[in-house]
Amino acid sequence: MAKMKPRPTLTKPWRSVTDLRASLSRARELGEQHTRLIADMNGRVESRRKELDSTLSDLSTAQRMTLVGRALGGLRAELRRNSQDSRLARLRDLDALRRDVADARFHYQSPVQMLARDSIGSERRSRLMQQLEHSGDAELASLAALAVSAKDRELAAVLVSRVQRVPHAERPFSPHELADLLVGEEHRAVTAAIMEVEEIADRAMAEDRAFETGRASPERAVGLALKARDRAALEAADLIDITDPAEEN
Repeated sequence: MAKMKPRPTLTKPWRSVTDLRASLSRARELGEQHTRLIADMNGRVESRRKELDSTLSDLSTAQRMTLVGRALGGLRAELRRNSQDSRLARLRDLDALRRDVADARFHYQSPVQMLARDSIGSERRSRLMQQLEHSGDAELASLAALAVSAKDRELAAVLVSRVQRVPHAERPFSPHELADLLVGEEHRAVTAAIMEVEEIADRAMAEDRAFETGRASPERAVGLALKARDRAALEAADLIDITDPAEEN
């Protein structure tokens, strides 16, 4: 018996591109602060290690390792206690940002989805819908080329809506190609931003855990590297550098 596909949830909170840009900027800021704090504390531990190694150089290796281990353990415990509140506050904030942008994925699943809601409800879009209702294939294809050339998202949204009602084999152009040409860059930038916020949160957690235990996790390092590779494969522009068309009007 075939399993029924779960219906998409309709309760995911809306986040605009501007909102996601702000979340990415904030995540980067928090991630950098956390990395600097961890690096500073690790640097203090390493400096203490070198100092003790030099001071205890006349002892045997076993004795030196025991004394250094105890001293560094005490220093690390002190640093953990003194930094706990600030570390946990940043990790909580990063986790909240991670969950926030993860929910936004529902609204940015494809360029077609993004284009479909562009200028929805506008008077011009309503007029265009009426004018193109009975247009033929040649006219629709010509207007699609015009929409790309003029970067006219409003016209493109109407054309995509109109052509999606045509049987797939009879469509004069690909609605997915048209949407990608108009909003594909923005869609990839949004996708990459969501992935980056998740990476930043995961990296901060990994760094914090490594400091807490004194041991880095190879598994987490590999996982972070794979996520960074997948994000790089998008070849996306930085969302911070992309201007929301709504902001230009």
